[in-house]
Amino acid sequence: MRQARREARSACALGVVMLALACTPAPNQAAPPAPPVDVVELGAADARDRLASGALTARALTQAYLDRIAAVDKAGPAINAVIELNPDALASADALDAERKAGKVRGPLHGLPVLIKDNIDAVGMANSAGSLALANHTPKSDAFIVARLREAGAVILGKTNLSEWANFRSTRSTSGWSSRGGQTKNPYVLDRNPCGSSAGTGAAIAASLAAFGVGTETDGSIICPASVSGLVGLKPTVGVVSRSGIIPISVSQDTAGPMGRTVRDVALLMNALAGADATDPAGSAAEGKIPADYGAALATDALKGRRLGLVRQAMGYHPDVDASMERAVAALKAAGGDVVDVAIPGYGRWSDAEMQVLLYEFKDGLNAYLRQSGAPHASLEALVAWNLANKETAMPFFGQELFEQAQAKGPLTAQAYLKARDAARRMAGSAGLVAALDAGELDALIAPSTGPAWPTDHVLGDHFSGAGYGMAAVAGTPSLTVPMGDVRGLPLGITFMGRAYSEAALLALGYAFEQATKARKPPSFVPTLAP
Repeated sequence: MRQARREARSACALGVVMLALACTPAPNQAAPPAPPVDVVELGAADARDRLASGALTARALTQAYLDRIAAVDKAGPAINAVIELNPDALASADALDAERKAGKVRGPLHGLPVLIKDNIDAVGMANSAGSLALANHTPKSDAFIVARLREAGAVILGKTNLSEWANFRSTRSTSGWSSRGGQTKNPYVLDRNPCGSSAGTGAAIAASLAAFGVGTETDGSIICPASVSGLVGLKPTVGVVSRSGIIPISVSQDTAGPMGRTVRDVALLMNALAGADATDPAGSAAEGKIPADYGAALATDALKGRRLGLVRQAMGYHPDVDASMERAVAALKAAGGDVVDVAIPGYGRWSDAEMQVLLYEFKDGLNAYLRQSGAPHASLEALVAWNLANKETAMPFFGQELFEQAQAKGPLTAQAYLKARDAARRMAGSAGLVAALDAGELDALIAPSTGPAWPTDHVLGDHFSGAGYGMAAVAGTPSLTVPMGDVRGLPLGITFMGRAYSEAALLALGYAFEQATKARKPPSFVPTLAP
């Protein structure tokens, strides 16, 4: 064999024509194609390690996700989670590969593709909140968190569909539907709903269309879609992740946050997202309260000696959910946690005050965003008129009652607004979640995240079956959902809720639970459930 190789090398060196053609690629001959990258269930942390070792390039990884989007999101089961691709994604990946080759690595996210929700400004793509009214709205600058992602070396792969206007247009809307993007499906059972409003991000990451994704939440819009799509989702303390450059609902409750298939992946993305923004009204309060590494405390024994309060007031809506929650409690105890029942005085009574707050703040915040971003419509009033003039395409299934109610509200100096804001935050926060934590000397509260995904229904709208995340949303404090089981293949999540700025501690608790239960199952894209 060695002699044959020597003869072949000799023939090439002598310039024998036929052998030379076989030994030397033609000048324009392409290099052999690289083996395909399997991104299905590929963890972001695993992809990071493969990029660091040189076994994978950012371009190959980005192309693999683009191919996966073409095969699963636009064809096949047609999840319809991605509303727009970044035309510069591959060029960004090439530039990041060149940087790595030159010895410059921006950090752990260097070369990792991420999908972001279509209410976040990103140069080169529209920011529409899913509305046809803003389909041609292309911001001239990145949102604060998008700039941070780019600086960290992430590849902005594209934008995800959402419940139009983040589910704040109608009282009987259908989650995951927008006039610009259509209906997103749940990748576990295709005729079931993906919840919202971060529906596209949840469905996309569950279906392995990116390493991880960014959602936003006002009340449940990260926790609910993460739960029903078998994901980990973190809703941070208000102000820890900047809202600048994000189409708003509520300055009191809005936040962006990470969604991923594992707790470790969510912690990895959170490191890039978190950062005090002086232009965010809540940013200054977060200064000095953001750890260097949200994943530093992840350990399998993190539950040992921790006291958790079970909010049974969030149970009783579905027997299978309750049974799954009892199994989760048993797992928490087996892992060393101490679980006690807690009762929240006035549980849920903040809802009316919360709605008033959202109506006032939506009008004020949206008008400011539209003006400052140079949007094609400069006010909520103009959007109401546009929707009416284009109701066949903009409002084929439900109306705009919330738009109209918000437009009727006055300024944020109104006494009715100030009274509602203080009442909602007090009932959910100091007299609710925080009071329960303090009274029981607890590390966190736990509750079912929500019920199993319901059938998508464009006639009657959404059919929620209980939720445990609202208290933390109204209080402005963090919450984390982690998969805990399923009902006939429909995922269920458990929510951990803590004090302000306790994200790292919640992630540690969630990681220990995740490792003890291994409850997450990949989606199977079943068309429907058999009777």
